[in-house]
Amino acid sequence: MATRSAAKAHRQSVKRRLRNRVVKSATKTAIKRANESIAGGDPAVAREAVRDAISTLDRAARKGVLHPNNAGRHKSRLLLRYNASVAALQTPVIERPARKEKSSRPKAAASKAAASKTAKKAKTEKTTTRASAKKAKK
Repeated sequence: MATRSAAKAHRQSVKRRLRNRVVKSATKTAIKRANESIAGGDPAVAREAVRDAISTLDRAARKGVLHPNNAGRHKSRLLLRYNASVAALQTPVIERPARKEKSSRPKAAASKAAASKTAKKAKTEKTTTRASAKKAKK
């Protein structure tokens, strides 16, 4: 290091980095656990995991490890996921009526044949108009 103050600043940054890394890792783990418990389907377990994750995010923001908006964004997304899963569990599944069976008539082949006929007709009309236009020109 160039100066004593630079050496001290470096030592401090290393200490801060280690401390911040622990908090960040704990926050990520809490969010991951909450997401997994939400996907698990048990609302009671998910509720506790989400509360723990929100608490961890708030703590990280208070310590300055995460920006407050970053913590807020993660909390919002987590709560949206949790609320959606709870709503999905509470809403009954509505069964759709069975689909009607399609007729055995091949529609695609018939429409292709009709399209090719109209294309041929249009092509012959173009050539006849061109020929008549040439004759009229002479």
